Amino acid sequence: MRYRTLGTDGPQVSVVGFGAMNLTPVYGGVEEDDAAETLLAALDAGVTFVDTADIYGAGSSEALIGRMLEKRRDEYVLATKFGGNQDAEGILVPGMGRPEYIRRALDASLARLRTDHVDLYYLHRLDPSTPIEETAGALGELVAEGKIGGYGLSEVSARTLRRAHAVHPVTALQTEYSPFQRAPERELIPACAELGVAFVAYSPLGRGLLGGQVRGFDDLEAGDWRRGNPRFQAGNVERNVSLADRVATLAAEQGVTTAQLVLAWLVHRGALPIPGTRKAANARANAAAGGVTLDAAVFERLEETVPPDAVAGAQGSDAYLANLDTE
Repeated sequence: MRYRTLGTDGPQVSVVGFGAMNLTPVYGGVEEDDAAETLLAALDAGVTFVDTADIYGAGSSEALIGRMLEKRRDEYVLATKFGGNQDAEGILVPGMGRPEYIRRALDASLARLRTDHVDLYYLHRLDPSTPIEETAGALGELVAEGKIGGYGLSEVSARTLRRAHAVHPVTALQTEYSPFQRAPERELIPACAELGVAFVAYSPLGRGLLGGQVRGFDDLEAGDWRRGNPRFQAGNVERNVSLADRVATLAAEQGVTTAQLVLAWLVHRGALPIPGTRKAANARANAAAGGVTLDAAVFERLEETVPPDAVAGAQGSDAYLANLDTE
């Protein structure tokens, strides 16, 4: 495993992290024993960057991390998120970017995580009812108090990032990034590089398409939210699986798995990928990607294999980012 600084002056983290959303039933059923084994396998394989959120399993992901890793708190950098709650119609609840809400949410997360601080605290989704400057100021106060080591933003535009950063330096920006989602390369990644903000890539394996777990719509369990995602609908999913198969062929030529090739490409691009999984064996294999070094020509072939416009079906974040900062 290799390590790098989180942001400009943050802690050292493994170049491949662990996304803990999969430890909850968002992609179908998962047994707690399996989730715990997977989490521990990631740490034992050298992962030191664990990412969760208060909405993952209605707090169950944070609670599991708290129970399993309480005695290993000094071994990893802990990130969690607030501000992602939606109403019954799927509309973001207003007011989650306000200072009073942030403090309540953080206290609740700290209790579930069984710790007195988190190393990185993200605004999960932009609160349209609160100026980002107000949110950034409140988070800056929490940094000064030592309750959070730094703060981050998730799924925001480059303009929002700059506005927040002007109030208090942003440590990390997180959004979806993979060979199947190249939109961040246009503005977000250059802005992060300019400001010294770490770029964290969630869903780095195309929500399972690049990990080999999904071959068609029928592979998705009844409770799997991806059944409503355009990239997994009939007609689209077959085309996307075909693209993933081409990446798998390239990976086999290099003697690595498809997931390892993709994660190594993201690290090469300067991102910090946080793949999630429900299987301990996959967690170990993903962590091993942190030590994979390949010639730059291999990564160029990967980009040629999956051009930015080749993927069928819009991702949710495409539409979300398109509607930001319209004021």
